Amino acid sequence: MAIMRKIVADGAAEEEFFKQVEKRSGETDKKVTAVVTEIIENVKANGDSAVKAYTEKFDGKLPQYYEVPREVINDALTEADSAFTDALLNAVENITDFHTRQKSQSFVNAKENGVILGQRVRGLERVGLYVPGGTAAYPSSVLMNAIPAKIAGVKEIIMVTPPLKDGTPNKDILVAAAVCGVDRIFMSGGAQAIAALAYGTEEIPKVDKIVGPGNIFVATAKKLLYGTVDIDMIAGPSEILVMADETADPKFVAADLMSQAEHDKLASSILVTTSEELADKTLAEIERQMQYLSRKEIIASSLENYGAILICKTKDEACALANRFAPEHLEVLFDNPMEYIGKLDNAGSIFLGKYASEPLGDYYAGPNHVLPTSGTARFFSPLGVNSFEKRTSFTYYTEQALREAKDDIVLIAEKEGLTAHANAIKVRF
Repeated sequence: MAIMRKIVADGAAEEEFFKQVEKRSGETDKKVTAVVTEIIENVKANGDSAVKAYTEKFDGKLPQYYEVPREVINDALTEADSAFTDALLNAVENITDFHTRQKSQSFVNAKENGVILGQRVRGLERVGLYVPGGTAAYPSSVLMNAIPAKIAGVKEIIMVTPPLKDGTPNKDILVAAAVCGVDRIFMSGGAQAIAALAYGTEEIPKVDKIVGPGNIFVATAKKLLYGTVDIDMIAGPSEILVMADETADPKFVAADLMSQAEHDKLASSILVTTSEELADKTLAEIERQMQYLSRKEIIASSLENYGAILICKTKDEACALANRFAPEHLEVLFDNPMEYIGKLDNAGSIFLGKYASEPLGDYYAGPNHVLPTSGTARFFSPLGVNSFEKRTSFTYYTEQALREAKDDIVLIAEKEGLTAHANAIKVRF
């Protein structure tokens, strides 16, 4: 039995599949919500003592220190494998170059009648960065979250990360934090760390926004605390959609589909192709390559339950299917990929051509890898510099300019029944 189903796109069959995939995120787990709510209330009331008690309960023991000393961070950088450090620094250069171009501009518009209008843009005061520990520790996520924040002008980045089993921090995470300028690091994870960042404790400063990936408890805490603080997004399971024609290499297609399937049994990998021959060769390649991969059980489960090959007639139809699904990652393995950028409106990040494999975006190329999932690319954008900026507008009017506008303002205010608004204009004349 083929590990991925083949579906001939006819308007109904693929729609049924898309709806099945969209159910992955499911309803909010009420038990998780109840547990997280209790944790948040406890941390709000009892601060660091509650955070440390939960750390002991969930991580097995208290770490050797609550805040990681600066010398420990520096030592991690000094002692790190030089090839790893060099790779991170090259990635930092690319990510910085890309994100620097996103920076918004303040502006002043001085009109001839004396009116001055404008916008002031600046970075948030303080941002919290959550970084998972243990086996799911991703140094690349530190770079992708911290670098745009620094470019935006965020004054302080506070990282929270759970300790390893022996109570020490993950060294790779410390190295990533050092190379991109994280200011302070606290050894705490889970919903309790999110609550500490949202409300502030005796030691952990209150932040304006919390970013970074985490498990269901972390995601639920972020969701519940949105409004008390800003958050990046509610991330769902990872997904990739590969559009390919008969010119694509099935080895590449298979490898790229599996690169996302290995994340999670709930991950979704979809091939949309105009070539049934490519579909069959890709399936054979998946079977062959999977045997050599360390997470083959996860890949097999993901592809069987949430993977599919959609066979369509034309490339325009493939574009329409991609826009319908609005994938987190979209690869275009057509013979002329650049022609299709203008037709692809709904995707977190687009990878064009056979040498722009998705992991290039995860680690190195420059665009951010914190992307909208679960179809939210229809209205959400990737994390970027403007995610860490805030804007304030300002207005200055002369007496004469207001005199010329007053009748219109009073009329609109009175139409809305807001006579005090109208009065605030009238009393000036």
